[in-house]
Formats: sequence, C-alpha cells, structure tokens
Amino acid sequence: MARNRYPVGIQTFSRIIREGYVYIDKTDLVWELAHYSSFAFLSRPRRFGKSLLTSTLESYFKGERELFKGLKIMDLEKEWDSYPVIRLDLSTAKNQWTPEELRARLWYIIRPYLKEYGVEEEMLTPGSAFEIVMQRAYELTGKQVAVIIDEYDAPLLDVLTDDHRLDEYRQIMQEFYQPLKANERIIKFCFITGITKFSQLSIFSTLNNIKNVTLNPAFSAICGITEQEVRDTFKDDIAPMAEYYRVSDEEMFQKIKERYDGYHFAAESEDIYNPFSLLNAFMDARLDNYWFSTGTPTFLIQQMQRFGTDIMSLDKLEVPSDAFDQPTENMQDALPLLYQSGYLTIKDYDKYGDVYQLSIPNQEVRIGYAKGLLPSYTGLKNYDVQTGFALKFWRALQQNDIDLAMREMQVYLAGVPYVEGFKKKLQDAATAEGFYEYTMYLIFSMLNVYVRTQVKCRGGRIDMVVLMPDTTYVFELKTEGTAEQALKQIDEKDYALAYETDGRNVVKVGVKMNAADRTIENWVIGE
Repeated sequence: MARNRYPVGIQTFSRIIREGYVYIDKTDLVWELAHYSSFAFLSRPRRFGKSLLTSTLESYFKGERELFKGLKIMDLEKEWDSYPVIRLDLSTAKNQWTPEELRARLWYIIRPYLKEYGVEEEMLTPGSAFEIVMQRAYELTGKQVAVIIDEYDAPLLDVLTDDHRLDEYRQIMQEFYQPLKANERIIKFCFITGITKFSQLSIFSTLNNIKNVTLNPAFSAICGITEQEVRDTFKDDIAPMAEYYRVSDEEMFQKIKERYDGYHFAAESEDIYNPFSLLNAFMDARLDNYWFSTGTPTFLIQQMQRFGTDIMSLDKLEVPSDAFDQPTENMQDALPLLYQSGYLTIKDYDKYGDVYQLSIPNQEVRIGYAKGLLPSYTGLKNYDVQTGFALKFWRALQQNDIDLAMREMQVYLAGVPYVEGFKKKLQDAATAEGFYEYTMYLIFSMLNVYVRTQVKCRGGRIDMVVLMPDTTYVFELKTEGTAEQALKQIDEKDYALAYETDGRNVVKVGVKMNAADRTIENWVIGE
C-alpha cells in the first residue's frame, strides 16, 4: 500500500495539513507572491490547484502559523500578522442563465461576510455589498483587508459564445469588482485567479495596477507539480504501479511523465505535471485520462469550430506572447482559449525573436483532444473507433505490419454510416486530402500514436509522419491521382530523407483516398 494519503477533491489547505494528506510544499512561492505586488492576477487551467493556492493564501494572511510548521515559509516569514480575509469562490456562479440569477448568486457568495461583520443586507447591488464588507472589516479590525477571488471568470465562460449575454454579464461583474479600485488604500493584498484572461477595462474597470504573473518564471511552478517534486514525494508510490504494469520503477516513471508531464507556464519553466491526474493515478495505481473524465468542454469545441481552427497545426505553433496571452473576449482565433485552458502549453522560447513554441502538452491531452474532436470534425464515433477498429490497427502497427494496418483502416472507414453533416464537412475542408489528413490525424492521436501533419522539409510538405518506437511512417495522400503517384512524390521530393538517420526503419506509404466512397481506395508501400 502506498504511504501517502492523496487529497483528491480536497482544496482546503488547513484540512490537508491537519488530516495528514500529502502536500507539495509551495509555501515559499506563496510568500513570494504575497510580497510581490499588492494586486496580482494568475491564470491557470482547470484542476491545477488554483483553489488550494487561494486557500493557502487565506491561511497565511489570517496568521495561522501553526499550519505552516515545517514548511518552507517558516524561513521567510517572521512576524505572522493577522488580517481580515475576504475569500470569494465564484465557481458556484456558473450556469446562471439570466442576469437576475447571476446577481442573486453573487449576493449568496458575499452574504456570509455581511453576517460576519454585521452589515445590513438592504443593499442595491452585489458590488455595493462587497464594498461595505471591505470597509466594515477595516473599521472593526483596524487592519487592511486581504481579498482573494477564485475562478473570477466562471460566470462568463458559459456565455462566451453569446455576445449579447456576455456583454450583460460582463457589466454585472464589472460592477461587482469595481470596489477593488475605489478601496485600494484599505486592501493589503488582492489576488485574482481563473482560467481565462478578460481585459482589465471590461472586467476590472479602472483597476490598472493589477500585476499579471501568469507568464512570470518566478511563479511558473506555483500550481502543478514539478518533476523533482514527483521524484521526491512519490518515490514509494511509483513501485506499486510498476508492479502492476510489470516494468521497472524508472520505466514506470517515464510512462507517468509521458502521460501527465509537459506543461510550461513561462519562457523559463520547470516541467510541470497535471496535479489532478497525477494524484488520481497514484490513488488508483494505474494510468488513465483523468483530466478528461468530464469530456472536452463544449465551449472549447464551439470556439474551435467558430474560428475554423486547424487542429493539425496544434502540434507546433510559433507565435509571440500576445497571440495567446491576451483577453479572451478580444481573440480573433481560438489560440488564447486553447492556451489558457491548458490544451496547449509552452514548449520552447526564442528570446532573440521573442517567439514562443506552443504544442499539446502530453499524451493525456492528445487523447482527450481526439476523443472530443473526432465526432465534431469527422462524424465518427470515438467509442466505435476505440473499441472496434483501434485494437486491430494498434496490433498491426506494433507488429510493423503497415499493410495489415491499412486494410483495417480501409474496412473500418468503408463501414462507417454516412452521417448527417459528413458531406458538408468534406466540402468545407480546404482540400479533400486535408479532410482525410485530419480524420487520420485524430484516429492516430486517439490511439496514442505520435503523428505530425504538413511537415516542412527540403522538398516541400509531407502530408503525414507517424512515429512508432521502431518505425517511422511517411504518408502522402491523394484524392486526385494514384497511390503510385503519391509514393513517387515521396521519393522524388526526398520526404523520408530527414528520418533515415535516427535509427528507426522508414516506411513510405502512398495512399489513394476515394472521396465518393469516403474510404481508402488503395495504397502502395515502399521501404
């Protein structure tokens, strides 16, 4: 049995400490954040520990010194002053379908503090109630107030695709947050966190002194678990998983790393693991796709379709920071939402060109993408792909039998019903080859096979490259022309040349797609 108690679903710092759950010590970063700026904003994906961070800040500003014994902060904090804390969790303000419901929910969130400080509830707006609570706390204690707001953007995410409702809800939230600026002198510290980034002008009114630490390297590891923390804290927890999968401890660690690692939240950032998935995996002693247990968010798919997102470009994007670290309501494509929601992350940074390379973080996200997007983009049902066709296809690839794998794909695609909307999706694709590229891309991705499309090389662009442990497959797809012509193009343009020196066998595959029958017509294979 593993030695740790895992705080899955527990986001209260005091409970984790008092009840002996495993805690990754981030208190030195908490102290640095508390002394970095009086007003700070941090964006992180869902289930990355933002609520635990806000709870830890609450305990710190309340001066609950006994909770921090033995933690890093004890070497930094000497005074342990106590301040009144107003901590607001706006996650409960999700799914408010009318402006009246949203205002009522904000009232419900602020009401406990009205009672605590003896404030009459006959206020005109939630914002005015918030303001009087801060003022009364200051008057009664004689100390400045710490304001901590978790999931500030939760009420807005549900209406992100509805411009009229978004504008109404934005005005309500602007009124609610407006007292933060007006009462700056009595605020000791204000911390705001959420998933997305809305502009200060539209949400925080005149609050122009808030410091965005989202891309600050000093706080890149404040949420999530670093690789060293995994090795130090969970060393004894890896062994039971290794035994289950019949691999060595180090091999098991690499499997965990490939599945849950890969996040970077700054140009210079340690490798960050998804804490929600990692803790669940150790609790169950097996690997699974926990982050996607509730599915790919509908609003994300809607935005990707709204902007015509090229799903195959997400493996490697080179962009400046203002392409992804920008207000969500101003976005001209889905990139800011993809990054801020954790579906893309920073993989590299060119400091001379000030350009970031973004990519899908890890296996868990890649598989989740495929399962969420396959029905929307192709009409194929992911559970049919996974339970029927996938196992046969995967075994064929494992045996390095690409001919058998292609026959399995041909049979599967030929048997797929002509679902409503499939023809339009094919017509809407930039090219017929492009449609089949992203169909095959999603299928390969759902099988956890590393695939890249439209790969630049000296001779042009390769339609698709599939990387297996022992073999690299170079694909060229044709709807006009023949499979033989596709294979000839691979040879004439030296598409495979760059892969002939990495020690893996290289297999070239020319594929003829039949657009009328919506399947693979034939293929030829070259070594």
